[in-house]
Amino acid sequence: MSPDGRSVDMSTYITHVELANPVITAAGCAGTGRELAPFFDLGRLGAHTTRSITMAPRAGRPTPRMTETPSGLLNAVGLPGPGIEVFLDRELPWLAQRSIRTIVSIGGGSVAEYTALARRLAGAPGVTAVEVNLACPNIEDRGRVFARDGAASAEVVASVRTVIPDDVPVVAKLSPDVTDIVTVAAACAQGGADALSMINNPLGMSIDTDTMRPALAAVSGGLSGPAVRPLAVRCVWQVYNALPLVPIIGVGGVTTGRDALEMILAGACAVAVGTALFHDPLAAVRILKELEELLAARGIHRLADAVGRAHRPPGSGSRHLEESSL
Repeated sequence: MSPDGRSVDMSTYITHVELANPVITAAGCAGTGRELAPFFDLGRLGAHTTRSITMAPRAGRPTPRMTETPSGLLNAVGLPGPGIEVFLDRELPWLAQRSIRTIVSIGGGSVAEYTALARRLAGAPGVTAVEVNLACPNIEDRGRVFARDGAASAEVVASVRTVIPDDVPVVAKLSPDVTDIVTVAAACAQGGADALSMINNPLGMSIDTDTMRPALAAVSGGLSGPAVRPLAVRCVWQVYNALPLVPIIGVGGVTTGRDALEMILAGACAVAVGTALFHDPLAAVRILKELEELLAARGIHRLADAVGRAHRPPGSGSRHLEESSL
């Protein structure tokens, strides 16, 4: 029984930072938080992740920049937003005043830009963690995406970690569009990432057969939704298997409590809900309820005892119980 009387203790940790439960919003899918506020109290979730904040205001890419695909959504939005100064002046205070745990996602085109963003956030109240969106093109390396190179990713993470206070976790968000995600994950951890978020959207493309042109103005875009969940689960499984002590936020196609449980069994200690929010604003709280019910039905009274459980031999106890008996 959890301290609040619930049948399952749903609390989890991103390193030393405790979240009341593992369900959070995915970057870019819940806006500023104000968009979901009319539907439910965001404080009911483990945390809210902001859209990726950039130094300067951005209008985003030209339209059309979103299109549906079977079991998924393609987007090439382009990180639109008002920039870091407006975020700090208007958006972050609104979240902080409501005691909403906030993971601030940041995106930049160079190591210096990521560092500058982190420095602006370093003293800001209400920042629970900083997520480093490594899917941004590196303008200093012919547009090569940071996340596709372990050394480049680690350099960004190390730079951000240097200026962010030690009590604020730095989370590296990884792309599946790599040959070996474990190598990139290990490089980020060695560079100072306290936790990992995976996966960012893999690239996809759709062609409109009526116009006979690409459906997106940018031609290709990020694929999200149920179609990518098996890919996300595979990445979480592989990285947890290689780096079991590094907290993982599972992202990609989570629409039900069963989906969330699958991510957790693979090794995620928290789960982000994204595309599902576009057609069901209550998806995150529904998923949380379903997840708790699924854990209770399986006789699991602590969320922590389910993390990575699929890696254990059949019939073995939880990691917590195994360690406590040593």
